[in-house]
Amino acid sequence: MIELKNHRYLSALLRKPVDVTPVWMMRQAGRYLPEYKVIRAQFSDFLSLCKNIECVCEVTLQPLRRFHLDAAILFSDILTIPDAMGLGLYFDTNKGPCFKNPVTSLNDVKNISIPDPEIDLGYVIDAVKATRKALNGDVPLIGFSGSPWTLATYMVEGGSSKAFTKIKNMMYEDPHALHLLLDKLADSIILYLNAQIRAGAQSLIIFDTWGGVLTYRDYLQFSLYYMHNIVDSLIRENDGYCIPITLFTKGGGQWLEKMAETGCDALGVDWTTEIADARRRVGDKVALQGNMDPSILYAPIQRIEEEVKNILSSFGHGSGHVFNLGHGIHQNISPEHVGACVNAVSCFSRQYHQ
Repeated sequence: MIELKNHRYLSALLRKPVDVTPVWMMRQAGRYLPEYKVIRAQFSDFLSLCKNIECVCEVTLQPLRRFHLDAAILFSDILTIPDAMGLGLYFDTNKGPCFKNPVTSLNDVKNISIPDPEIDLGYVIDAVKATRKALNGDVPLIGFSGSPWTLATYMVEGGSSKAFTKIKNMMYEDPHALHLLLDKLADSIILYLNAQIRAGAQSLIIFDTWGGVLTYRDYLQFSLYYMHNIVDSLIRENDGYCIPITLFTKGGGQWLEKMAETGCDALGVDWTTEIADARRRVGDKVALQGNMDPSILYAPIQRIEEEVKNILSSFGHGSGHVFNLGHGIHQNISPEHVGACVNAVSCFSRQYHQ
């Protein structure tokens, strides 16, 4: 086993002391980097890139060569599980992710099989192994999955949606069908994430991108309930290290207390929630990740540095904070501005850990 050289990210998630606030960024590997675009141009479609282990490893490492980040996140997609379930995932230039065989009925749900991560998703598991080896202990590797609710929205809608009419129709008209789908997704995610841990992932994130479109009661029943079940079923120690689990619900700032009761180690916070308020509400139950608006990276570097200072000051002294964006980097952000943000976190956070 290669010894991990940089423990900041894992330590902060476990609320242990660090010298500076660790930083990484959602979608740090990908479309805003010129070197990524060179590799992407070699593939006719996005999914083919995701299934090329050598290129996935290379793309995952690219931002680490540019920026002093404290973690790597595997380059993949949250829709790998629905694709392995036979829904026919493809990416449309104008529409984004789409499915050839969306879920439209209870019968469709019954016909879905739970994929074997080692076989049906073996390309992801092999990419975890290759990337962990390539990192050589420099920083920890983050594995991830979409939440059951978020994956279900794409599967029922047939792709991206703004109104979520199809899945909400199923939720209110045939909740039994939706719960059966969410059960199958939760079981699939448990197998998938545990396989990622065994392959070398040192921390996990469950991205609940669309949980925020639900009412409070529906969120508890159709989203958080299933994430809680997943957290209860995950491997929490491997290779002598604890495996911290982070839950992130975009637009879920009003439910942080409930999320903190799941037994996870950290919560992602988007930019609509003041991080000082989030810390006050969850206390010492969990660490917090976030929460800069990605659009601030369009601003002049001085403004970016001011925002970094604001967020660090808002969280205050002590560990338990992983600096991040409130969602993924936009594709036309300047890498220079990303670098300025990362450097600002390292420069201005030290005073909060003395």
